[in-house]
Amino acid sequence: MSDALKHECGIALLRLLKPLEYYKEKYGTAFYGIQKMYLLMEKQHNRGQDGAGFASIKLDVKPGQRYISRVRSNQQQPIQDVFKQINERINEELTEHPEYNDSVAAQKENLPYIGEVYLGHVRYGTFGKNSIESVHPFLRQNNWMHRNLIVAGNFNMTNVKQLFDSLVELGQHPKELADTVTVMEKIGHFLDGEVADLYQDCKAEGFTKQEASSIISERLNIAKILKRASKQWDGGYAMAGLIGHGDSFVFRDPAGIRPAYYYQDDEIAVVASERPVIQTVFNVAFEDVKELDPGHAFIVKKSGKVSIEEIIPALPKKACSFERIYFSRGSDAEIYEERKELGRLVLPQVLEAIENDTDNAVFSYIPNTAETSFFGLVEAAQDFLNQRKNKHILEHRNTLNEETLEELLKVKIRTEKIAIKDAKLRTFITEDSSRDDLVAHVYDVTYGVIKPEDNLVIIDDSIVRGTTLKKSILKMMDRLNPKRIVVVSSAPQIRYPDCYGIDMAKLEGLIAFQAAHELLKERGLANIVDEVYAKCKAQENLPDSEVINHVVDFYAPFTDQEISDKIAQMLSSEGINAEVKIIFQSVDNLHKACPKNLGDWYFTGDYPTPGGNRVVNRAFINFYEGNDARAY
Repeated sequence: MSDALKHECGIALLRLLKPLEYYKEKYGTAFYGIQKMYLLMEKQHNRGQDGAGFASIKLDVKPGQRYISRVRSNQQQPIQDVFKQINERINEELTEHPEYNDSVAAQKENLPYIGEVYLGHVRYGTFGKNSIESVHPFLRQNNWMHRNLIVAGNFNMTNVKQLFDSLVELGQHPKELADTVTVMEKIGHFLDGEVADLYQDCKAEGFTKQEASSIISERLNIAKILKRASKQWDGGYAMAGLIGHGDSFVFRDPAGIRPAYYYQDDEIAVVASERPVIQTVFNVAFEDVKELDPGHAFIVKKSGKVSIEEIIPALPKKACSFERIYFSRGSDAEIYEERKELGRLVLPQVLEAIENDTDNAVFSYIPNTAETSFFGLVEAAQDFLNQRKNKHILEHRNTLNEETLEELLKVKIRTEKIAIKDAKLRTFITEDSSRDDLVAHVYDVTYGVIKPEDNLVIIDDSIVRGTTLKKSILKMMDRLNPKRIVVVSSAPQIRYPDCYGIDMAKLEGLIAFQAAHELLKERGLANIVDEVYAKCKAQENLPDSEVINHVVDFYAPFTDQEISDKIAQMLSSEGINAEVKIIFQSVDNLHKACPKNLGDWYFTGDYPTPGGNRVVNRAFINFYEGNDARAY
């Protein structure tokens, strides 16, 4: 999209269900798991480019041998850096000990990173600094194998302070107020308790301390631990974890906000944030990769037994619609069709904006992710044009000749690649003071394809802040001298902050919010701002379950079209000669196009968890009081 969002994370959990010798014999290498993890992470590079981490566990090692390995990076190319470090360590050992090459047992015993259980993570730094300490997986170490915990996730909790306070009440001393730390320590607390209880059971049954270790591994109830740990969680999450002795899990939030998909056969069990990642890496069919149900956990015991268990009763499913609009790779069969449908459904609004004049219209898109919606828009436009042709032929069938028919059939929808993105310019990683100058150069433009009578229709995934449109795209489009520039968003107006993992925490940064605020001032309705603030302030100390989203009242006086028109006016800076129109997808059409992902809180204010209402009200309070802080 033109407004780059820091967003999302990607997870990959892989459990090899056969001995390492099996993979050596079948695939020629005992490093099969490491190779597949590289692919699983690289294929999710789109989900996070600020950091990457990898962890592995060896099963059934002797005391004194290292069985957990972890490597993390926040370098410019973190995935490549992670696996460069892994390869260098392995090659160093193999160079010093060439005898390891022919022995899988020796490789497992002596080489780091090789194992049977793997966890990978790619991230964007949406909260806090992008320091190496913020990069997943996180590790909670203990001398008891069962109490070692490795956690990585795609998540954001709305009630971090509450979770932090609950740990303090338990007598802990968390090292920082961050949701990753608090979540890991919460799971770790109940893991410790479960291990202690099982040890007492073993002791009562007459097992020695050494014998108890393997019994605890068998009896450890991961579902029970997750149920107890997650009682107070409010947020969107796909949480992955490894236990030191070899159990592993992925747990999805009860509203299904964050995505998780899995596949299992007799060789592997794998979970990732996107379906086509698993399809591509393991060459399996679409229907073989399943979606993990909301509120459920995918659990693999050390024994290799795989189960899917309900942890929290599912809420109404509100899977993030931005996954379908933008975040996930469009190579997913369903997502590809949904994005095309988003383009198709917005055509009637486009035709109205250009007065049905497709003969003098050029269709294009903001590269690169809006391309699929562009295909849908153009196909719908071509269908419209064909209907016009059919009507004309039927009405003039008695007077048509070969020459006039040929001229009629020559008329096509005109498409051009107008905007060309400079991939080397990443405006979203620079400081605000120099951002505007860089934004102006993010896109280049194709000259010589637009006529003065043309309507230039250009589709984008979504319009968040409008910065790149105003500072770069509209100015560059205007250099082509079109009569009218129509910017089409395949997503509805973004009116509310996200609090489940997308970097949209501040209301005043959203162009739709800015437009509504200007309209309130222009129409003498500024009192509504004070009223919304008073209502939000009055709820500050209420339990989340009683909080109502009052920010919806901020937008209530205006139609969608009025706000769209105001956005067009605000983004049309001085010096632009063409008429500018902005079109947004309707929420109803979004749901038609993406029926399985109905999470739309950033468009409607309908938050799927109670904490969301608290966050949006806090965001408004921050705006009103001039407090430049996040709302969660």
